[in-house]
Amino acid sequence: MSSLKADFDELRERIRHGRELGHASFEPIYYLIFPPEQILEVKRQTPAWVAKLHQEGWDVHTFSITEQIWALLKDDPFWALCVMEDKSAPLDWPRTNKALADILTADNGLLKRLEDVLQPLEGQRNTLLLVTDLEALHPFMRIGAIESQLQGKFHVPTIFLYPGVRTGKTRLKFLGFYPEDGNYRSVHVGG
Repeated sequence: MSSLKADFDELRERIRHGRELGHASFEPIYYLIFPPEQILEVKRQTPAWVAKLHQEGWDVHTFSITEQIWALLKDDPFWALCVMEDKSAPLDWPRTNKALADILTADNGLLKRLEDVLQPLEGQRNTLLLVTDLEALHPFMRIGAIESQLQGKFHVPTIFLYPGVRTGKTRLKFLGFYPEDGNYRSVHVGG
């Protein structure tokens, strides 16, 4: 198994050289794949990785899935009702998860937020988007669904810190227990 440091170094090198045109895509999308048990270590390393990318001349923008989910929930007009309903049946996880998923997917909220961050970065040289906290998508959705809907909108290198397992060149298992998904159009490093 490779180390996080070695995988991050390989990722930096691949970003520096860009993507080759291939049959799947030419968008600059990269996944740094790591075992789910290393989520906390990745969180500890992320500030150092951002600093390293800055030292190499990148203007790094960060998109935290956790922060965006929380913002979507707090801004939803039904959030107070969800909280009240949850208090009445705090152990009804299927209902709670469905209510939260409905809020997050209504009007493609999370997808639009990522698109809104990507759009103004288009055309900016040496700019990079780092997408963190993908584990917060569980159990609501997977990042592959969002990535596929944004096809054609990734104009700057975009790195997804992906907790999961690589099961082939393009197949990933989110968090190590979701079914394999091969619908990613990205470069995978690690895993």
